[in-house]
Amino acid sequence: MSIRNTGDPFENLANAIVKQAADDYEAALRKLKKNPRNKAAMGEAMELENFFHSGWYGVLTKVDPDYLIRRLREKVAS
Repeated sequence: MSIRNTGDPFENLANAIVKQAADDYEAALRKLKKNPRNKAAMGEAMELENFFHSGWYGVLTKVDPDYLIRRLREKVAS
């Protein structure tokens, strides 16, 4: 996931937070792909899905969380 620099430091911070969460979610999915029984990776993925559906995520971005989750799952599956 790439982020753009808007010149607004608060928007840039929000974008960076969402990008980091997406990167972390993708990493957890990759761990689960290698080892579906990895409880730590499953817990991290679930925690991040909860974040993506949280009010805080909605404050940070207007990107649909289900779209983001779907795209990241597709990326890891390919």
